Amino acid sequence: MQTDRSSARPPRSPHATAPTLLYARPGIVVTAERFTVGRNSWAVTEITQLWTTRGPHDRLAVRAVAVSAALIAAVGLLLGFTGGLERLTAGAYLTLGAVGLLPLLLVLLGDRWRPPAHELWGRIRGAEVLLFSSDDERQFGQVTRALRRAREGARLGGWTDPPAAAPWRPAR
Repeated sequence: MQTDRSSARPPRSPHATAPTLLYARPGIVVTAERFTVGRNSWAVTEITQLWTTRGPHDRLAVRAVAVSAALIAAVGLLLGFTGGLERLTAGAYLTLGAVGLLPLLLVLLGDRWRPPAHELWGRIRGAEVLLFSSDDERQFGQVTRALRRAREGARLGGWTDPPAAAPWRPAR
């Protein structure tokens, strides 16, 4: 016995509408009801707080700064204990000062080439959860704004359009 597939489906409600889509890119979807990143998905109404931070610095840059600072400190201690600082010329002191700024230069270059990621955190059922992280500032801003709009819409009662049946008339 063969059944018709169209009759097996429940009829669609004429009032059922698709959720309001606020942002959609591969792996990231923000609707008026849900926030989905990869395999993680949260109801917008469950997110009670939102805040943004910057992630940790790149590990390679941190290691480069630590190694260069340690080497500079070791050279300074070695020169201090051996009495070599007393025999240095003014040019050598300027060179040591310039080399002493090397860790600062590495910090600036490391943050320029590999900046810390932008992170969007939220509180869900009392727990702090990393909701989204990106090193693309533009995409991060779009996702953050979309999620804030979704929360605002949920807080104000939804995204329904105002009734068009009753036209507005000024009070006389």
